[in-house]
Amino acid sequence: MVGFVYTRRMSDRFSSSISFSAEARRAFYEGHPSLALFMLLIVFMAPFAGLYVAGLLGVVVGVLVSAAAYVLTPCLWKWLGG
Repeated sequence: MVGFVYTRRMSDRFSSSISFSAEARRAFYEGHPSLALFMLLIVFMAPFAGLYVAGLLGVVVGVLVSAAAYVLTPCLWKWLGG
């Protein structure tokens, strides 16, 4: 959605299609800096953990897990009532 800016004054009950947009994710992580730092750690460490545990297949799984975590965390946070 072009030009969509999420502010704290807006309702947290926006549709799931909007919450998957890059703008909504960016706004979410800007509003939750400690969670953004945690997600950076997951995104960078999951492939290395996969490499350590299972080799090259673990790296692929680690990349997929970190990408899914990055995309789904705002939805999960909203679902948990955060």
